[in-house]
Amino acid sequence: MEETMGSRGAGRGESSVLAALADAVLQPGFVGTTLPEWVRRRLSNGLGGIALYSRNIVTNEQVKALTAAIRAENPHAVVATDEEGGDVTRLEARTGSSRPGNLALGAADDPVLTGHVARGLGLELAEVGVNLTYAPVVDIEGDLDNPVVGTRAFGADPGLVARHAAAWVTGVQSAGVAACAKHFPGHGATSTDSHDALPTVTYSAEELGRLALPPFRAAIDAGAKAVMTGHLLVPAYDPDSPATTSSRLLMELLRGELGFDGLVVTDGIEMAPVSERYGLGGATVRALVAGADAVCVGGQNASPGVVGLIRNTIMAAVADGTLPEDRLADAAARVRRLADWAREHRQAAGEGDGLDSAELSAARRALRVTVNQPPRPGGPPYVVELVAPTNLAIDPITPWGVAAELTARAPATTVARLVEPDDDTLLRTVKAAEGRLLVVTVRTAHRHAWVSAALDAMLVRRPDAVVVEMGTPTSAAPGAVHLATYGATRVCARAAAEAIADLGLLDSGASTGG
Repeated sequence: MEETMGSRGAGRGESSVLAALADAVLQPGFVGTTLPEWVRRRLSNGLGGIALYSRNIVTNEQVKALTAAIRAENPHAVVATDEEGGDVTRLEARTGSSRPGNLALGAADDPVLTGHVARGLGLELAEVGVNLTYAPVVDIEGDLDNPVVGTRAFGADPGLVARHAAAWVTGVQSAGVAACAKHFPGHGATSTDSHDALPTVTYSAEELGRLALPPFRAAIDAGAKAVMTGHLLVPAYDPDSPATTSSRLLMELLRGELGFDGLVVTDGIEMAPVSERYGLGGATVRALVAGADAVCVGGQNASPGVVGLIRNTIMAAVADGTLPEDRLADAAARVRRLADWAREHRQAAGEGDGLDSAELSAARRALRVTVNQPPRPGGPPYVVELVAPTNLAIDPITPWGVAAELTARAPATTVARLVEPDDDTLLRTVKAAEGRLLVVTVRTAHRHAWVSAALDAMLVRRPDAVVVEMGTPTSAAPGAVHLATYGATRVCARAAAEAIADLGLLDSGASTGG
């Protein structure tokens, strides 16, 4: 089914009922911080959902006004966002998340604490009018070279991931915000980013059931209202179609074997593994036929023309019999059911929940500090950030690193941000840090050859340096003092800065304490 399906004018002469059903299963994005006129029109005609991204979010009050405008046009709209509460954040994209991400929660390994953190996030989302979060990630961290999961996973052990998945789902949904476990049937044991190309999951059916599926079972058993498909090829179940477009995976495995009866949401339908293979409209129809209920579109391509093309393609597919109308009606009903559940269960943020300290407590408990040689106080910190690219799920505007938290304690802190520096740049940087506490901050250093090489070169010249790993750590712990934060959020940075201060490494004359 090619993209040109939608160009035949399928919407002309079709019933308004069919058009409304086609609109009901879409969750598009848009550009701007107020509601565009084209989105207003689509909502008033039955558009079932909206996905908000950081480009739509400035402040919580602004988001409240935006979601109120959405529901003024369609009171039953699902308003979703990709808020994982860690390195992938939309509400706090401009400041960095005030919550630890999944890997830190898994490292702390206290499901009660995980539930508290998730409930706090749910309350904030409910307060601004969001009723579906595309989270949690319940993939296992099965491959250290995985470019897209990393700190978004709770860990590498299926049992640990399962118990935290259940706790997170329970916590966020206690606020009346639907959870969406992703990326089914498991993106962890891959080394390809599905934003760019089609990853292959090489597990046998037995291995998939033993390693990748337990967290999904746990999330479903905990009552998860939604599951997001991964654009993944899983030959053990379907050697031809990505999971998003595979009835064997969505209907037979997810619905049948796992017993999931909630909303199945696609990952971004414009992502290369499906859109380049089938076209936007073709991928959408194939996903709906396979058993998906809601189509996420607009993360990378937010325009009224694209949304209209997809709607028309759906209608054409019903008209020519490719997509049974009762399948489309069932999908639309599931979208409505989720919106109704969220409206009935929404909780208002209130005093007395005791949640404010849960995030910092989790970050502190996750922190791994390795002292390889006696700490030696230096002058004011000189922070070097080795800045490597991240995957598309992590917003490029989101800050990271320990510099801000160290500056709050030592105002004379200096920051140097390096990207693939040559030897001369490294030498100048090390010389500039002479007589000062050198803090080198990295993010999943083992995945980037130049980061590992630059770090090694700096440690040859400054073996007394402190190294802060803010991504996925390995068993290696280089540096005089090595701190693994299991995430790059603000609260993880605060825990690291506290530990550096507690070790007596901050210059007393420059420190402001606390």
